[in-house]
Amino acid sequence: MAELRFVPISEVSNINIFGRLGKVRDPLPLLFNGSAVEVVVTGSDLWIDFETDNDFHEPWVAYELNGAFMGRQMVLAGEHSICLFRNMEPGTPKRVRFYRELQAMSEDDKCKVLVKGFRLDGEFMEVPKYDLKIEFIGDSITSGEGSYGAVSDVDWLAMYMSASVNYATMTAKALNADYHIVSQGGWGVYCGWDNDVRHNIPSIYEKVCGLAMGPSNEAIGTQEPYDFDSWQPDVIVVNLGTNDASAFEQPPLYIDELGATFKQRKNEDGSYNREDELKVVNAAIAFLEMLRKHNHHAHIIWAYGMLGSNLNLTLTEAINKYREKSGDNNVSFFQLPNTTMRTFGAHMHPGAQAHAEASEVLTYYIKEILNR
Repeated sequence: MAELRFVPISEVSNINIFGRLGKVRDPLPLLFNGSAVEVVVTGSDLWIDFETDNDFHEPWVAYELNGAFMGRQMVLAGEHSICLFRNMEPGTPKRVRFYRELQAMSEDDKCKVLVKGFRLDGEFMEVPKYDLKIEFIGDSITSGEGSYGAVSDVDWLAMYMSASVNYATMTAKALNADYHIVSQGGWGVYCGWDNDVRHNIPSIYEKVCGLAMGPSNEAIGTQEPYDFDSWQPDVIVVNLGTNDASAFEQPPLYIDELGATFKQRKNEDGSYNREDELKVVNAAIAFLEMLRKHNHHAHIIWAYGMLGSNLNLTLTEAINKYREKSGDNNVSFFQLPNTTMRTFGAHMHPGAQAHAEASEVLTYYIKEILNR
């Protein structure tokens, strides 16, 4: 075995880091699914050292070599060292990306992945430059839930979530883009799938990783205000609304913390109660205003429809009202292809083929938008 030296993450200057960052950089937290480190190195061997913790939801990680997927695995709490390649031609540069597969876990205050450094026998080379910056905001679809596993698998488990099979990362690669992902399964723009009004993405968007709570996560800066000026996207893709639509189908929910019952209602003819539909409209407008406040020049695409399009008119109403109110026309609605029986994955969520089809059309649309 080659003689390896350890290089702390803080001493690696030639590196691409994907995903939101706070003030803590050593060890480097990978906070969201798709959050990653990418290096180009010579040498015959490369290992990565990192630390994980969790209560119930074990983190999953994955890695690529020269753009090709090489593996993914669950990691138990503790210190880890994973071989990213071994016995390769020493003089040939190799591009390696190591990333978090699992979404930020709002239900596990200990869940984290902290990169400490690399062990190698070569040198760090210049890393690739990317043409665009894209932020993806969403729910379980953007968390890649169901992208792994059989259609018959219905358990809600970390192993079925991913960044490696995900329309967001597929689109970023197709466009040679740096990217951020902010997503949480079950959450919406106004409320969660079960009428829980606390579970909305706008409420956590302005923090580094507002989904990751608890003392150990707070210690790595997750609850700090995010520095938007540090990373300004060219495009923002919002894929929210699926859970807001589901809330209209669910029973009322009493929330002890709020001392009230919440229910998105339907009329007798099956249409949405207008008062409750407007809650979604107004939440979407407010979120667009928040996005524009922090992301000054990005084109905002509200992309929706992979698990039904019941809120098409509701979301387009919100976009039109926002545009009329603000004069900001750099916002659009895009219909994503619906997942079919042929393209479903585990837990009745989009499978790999559904993500690939969504990425193909979204990539084309973004190219059209940027070339206008």
